[in-house]
Amino acid sequence: MNSLLKQIKKRRLALGFKQTDMQERVGIMRQVYQRLESKGNPRLTTLELVATGLNSELMLIPLDKVAAVRALLESSGVNQLESAIKTENPEDDPWNDILESDS
Repeated sequence: MNSLLKQIKKRRLALGFKQTDMQERVGIMRQVYQRLESKGNPRLTTLELVATGLNSELMLIPLDKVAAVRALLESSGVNQLESAIKTENPEDDPWNDILESDS
């Protein structure tokens, strides 16, 4: 959870928002948001509100795909992601063909 809280704070700062801005964006009091960011144990609904307020989306990423997702986020190149998520047995890969284009 600590990693998620750090990511929330990092995203807020990257967008140039103050904790006080989150009250208007998310609809929770500044003190509640401050506690969430510092040591909170937020409910899923609260996390979803915060993600929306930070122009983000919560996602579960399979552990074996985390490196591929990070590569995409760092490079923003779809070709790198496609090669990173290829497995030895494509039939066992639930992400197979997810990035294929129609062209």
